[in-house]
Amino acid sequence: MVRIAIGVLFGILFGSTYAETNFEEGKHYERIIPEVATHTDGKVEVVEVFWYGCHHCFNFEPYLNKWIPSLPDEVVFRRMPAIFAENWKPHSRAFYTAEAIGVLDKIHAPLFEAMHEQNRKIRDVESLGRFFSEQGISEETFQETYNSFTVDNKTRQAEILSRKYGISGVPSVIVDGRYRTSARLTGGYEKMLKVIDHLISLQSSR
Repeated sequence: MVRIAIGVLFGILFGSTYAETNFEEGKHYERIIPEVATHTDGKVEVVEVFWYGCHHCFNFEPYLNKWIPSLPDEVVFRRMPAIFAENWKPHSRAFYTAEAIGVLDKIHAPLFEAMHEQNRKIRDVESLGRFFSEQGISEETFQETYNSFTVDNKTRQAEILSRKYGISGVPSVIVDGRYRTSARLTGGYEKMLKVIDHLISLQSSR
């Protein structure tokens, strides 16, 4: 009943937008087979899969940050650092380190900016430790958290999900473990967000 009500609300709010746009499975988005389980208590989960070393992910950030506040309470949004190679793991661990310490807001955007606007080579634990220190995080706190069981576990899960989601590049967005989309499929960031809204509506009405 809750999802039906949410679907009706989405239809009222966004019906005219969707009526003007035909989004096709296999063209603008893809189905994930098998589906990946979510644990969001009946809410629709939206996951952005990214990598700090990806310039396209950096370019997507302003669009994403403007869009996130428009999401209804029935949607749970989170970010997940992709892991496709061993040298992607330090950035994943850095993300979960910042999350565990509670300083993600001090690290996420500044790390993107340092790498893509200032062209800094922040690729390993040593350079990441220096960067965290610049943001006011002690070396001891960084090292202890970076090497913690919590960060180990979340990094392993991110590596597993990177494969299960079946993504071929970043940034990609996963909707409720059922659909994936990307700017490659949609042709641009703004249209990508419209496709995500469409997929949220589909899932909300299930």
